Amino acid sequence: MKYYSTRNTHHLVDFQEALFRGLAPDGGLFVPAETPDLSGLFEALPRETSFLDSAAATAKALFQGELNGETVKALCEKAFTFEPVLADLGDNLHLLELFHGPSCAFKDYGASFLAACMEEFLKHRNQRAVILTATSGDTGSAVARAFHRRDRIDVVILYPEGRVSPLQEKQLTTLGDNVTALEVAGSFDDCQRMVKETFLDAPLSETVPLTSANSINLGRLLPQSFYYIWAVTRLGGPAPRICVPSGNFGNLTAAVLAWTWGLKVSGFTAATNRNDVVPEYLLNGAYTPRPSVRTLSNAMDVGDPSNFERLLHIFHGSHAAMAEVIRGEMVSDDETLTVIRRLWEETGRYIDPHTAVGYLAAKWFREQDAGTPVIIASTAHPGKFLEIVEKATGRRPPLPEHLALVLDLPKHSIKIAPEGGALKDFLLHAYS
Repeated sequence: MKYYSTRNTHHLVDFQEALFRGLAPDGGLFVPAETPDLSGLFEALPRETSFLDSAAATAKALFQGELNGETVKALCEKAFTFEPVLADLGDNLHLLELFHGPSCAFKDYGASFLAACMEEFLKHRNQRAVILTATSGDTGSAVARAFHRRDRIDVVILYPEGRVSPLQEKQLTTLGDNVTALEVAGSFDDCQRMVKETFLDAPLSETVPLTSANSINLGRLLPQSFYYIWAVTRLGGPAPRICVPSGNFGNLTAAVLAWTWGLKVSGFTAATNRNDVVPEYLLNGAYTPRPSVRTLSNAMDVGDPSNFERLLHIFHGSHAAMAEVIRGEMVSDDETLTVIRRLWEETGRYIDPHTAVGYLAAKWFREQDAGTPVIIASTAHPGKFLEIVEKATGRRPPLPEHLALVLDLPKHSIKIAPEGGALKDFLLHAYS
């Protein structure tokens, strides 16, 4: 399969080039140049297929002609030492638990696959790479963990000062070695803007071998489709709806891509917090980016989602076509706290604030359509948001041992101004 930019469909690149470039030279995002029909593959997968086998089969089909089957299987085995869980909540609602990886967030899947690929490719190319990525919370911890101590790779993570949870910050700032955390005096939008500006600085890229691990990177986006394919296969029965808590919209875009390849899905719900520029667009056709506002579901505090450009490309720029398939919902902080409390009181299950946003949006859909099953992406372990979950329930959720240990480690970060020049100066000093 070949890939091109959302802004230039004529310049084709292979998977390796798309992976290491991250952002296309024209500022666009790489997308598949063709839409493979994988419906036969999906239908042939038995319901009991393991996640690893499902992921390897899908990856083999996507990368045929560029990576052989043995290489793909080895990459999947190296990346996916953990797997999702599909939990039945009753009332035709199903929670796709994506927090069983090393950083306890869904981004472990894409980050781990990307890290395995990059390490393999760099070894054969005899090159180094500097991973530059912005995070609103979970991306940074997943990338930091996935790339920690990888050969030939350094990692620089930008995160907004005071806008990630205490545990998320500890996950970003306590690894050291080849991982550096830059604490930006601004918002996630500032971090994302600085990263994009840096990738478009051609002279800098000639000096520092930059690439990205954000969901702007196709190598992280594509493997995020694997768990949706596995979940729909595991569920069986009528085509489900997929509900995705959404911030930068990479996770939803991955699900939509799987649908274009032939995965039987009846539709999608994009669930957001007050940063609802995409639900607003789906409602009235006007896309109006604006500065993000702080919410309890901080990883979704994004005012100008990068992957919206990919979604537009998938639907050929048509608002009507996108709105026919994707429904947008906005959930307030008060509603988020209420959902966390009620689900715990009714079932004894703790959920994080992002999953709560998705859960309430799914409940709203079920009020209008009782017959369609809904798969809700549960994007983070509730223990990553101890203070918020405790505020909602009066109790602290149990914390996985490897997360609890992080809380006692010393924080190491470098504070910088929310300006591209400050980031450029750091990169030149550290890696040129």
